Amino acid sequence: MKLKALLIITIISAGLLGCQEDEPKSGSDNQGSETELDDKQQASQDPKEGEGQDEDGENENKETDKSGESEDENDEGKEGIVTVDNPESLQVLVNKQRKLPDGYEPPDLTAPDVPFYFEEDLEKRYMRETAASALEDLFRGAEQAGLDLVAASGYRSYERQKQIYQQNVESRGQEEADKFSARPGTSEHQTGLAMDVTSAEVAFALEQTFKQTDEGQWLADNAHNYGFIIRYPEGKSDITGYSYEPWHLRYVGKDIAEEIYNQDITLEEYFD
Repeated sequence: MKLKALLIITIISAGLLGCQEDEPKSGSDNQGSETELDDKQQASQDPKEGEGQDEDGENENKETDKSGESEDENDEGKEGIVTVDNPESLQVLVNKQRKLPDGYEPPDLTAPDVPFYFEEDLEKRYMRETAASALEDLFRGAEQAGLDLVAASGYRSYERQKQIYQQNVESRGQEEADKFSARPGTSEHQTGLAMDVTSAEVAFALEQTFKQTDEGQWLADNAHNYGFIIRYPEGKSDITGYSYEPWHLRYVGKDIAEEIYNQDITLEEYFD
């Protein structure tokens, strides 16, 4: 009888553990995403049909070749990688060629008062104070439009990004990992100025079909009014180094956001 009861408890416990998730899964068929899945999810995710190409059919391998990343994590000066000298600027440009100083932490992280898909007080709940306030305004605007946005992932520390990247390399190999996982110091999430958002209509996933939802369309049309841009727009992966991410918001301030929106350009093109 005791053995039977123990067996039942074991089965129930295993089922509960199997339901736990820390990040929404990316539903995109593209592996060039700046969005990072948690290590357990990324290690277990099977390649999907069409993997290696962005939505426009461009080869992701070409983007990886252009990234200028070296085999060394501390790759300043190698293959054109530079360390930015203005990491605390609200307009800092971080990408595969421009990294933050090793170990950089934003000075004024705060949790925006918006709905998240999780309850825990995790670091990904946080943003820079100015960006967090702007995100609250954006969510209020969406709510007034009858929409229900949900925040998914904001700040990511250097150490967390390092852990994610190393585990992806171990599970997928260096070449494959570089197609979808940002090296520590090169992820926009580390600036504290980015937030991934989603909605219940896509089951809180981070996938390109989000653009087809009312929330996704509203973001594309209105994010600039609150100082945000869609950081990795459609058809610009050869410039940004990442596939289209309709869920990835980056705060740059209203003036710059409006100019980028009106000209239909990327942050790279704005500063070029």
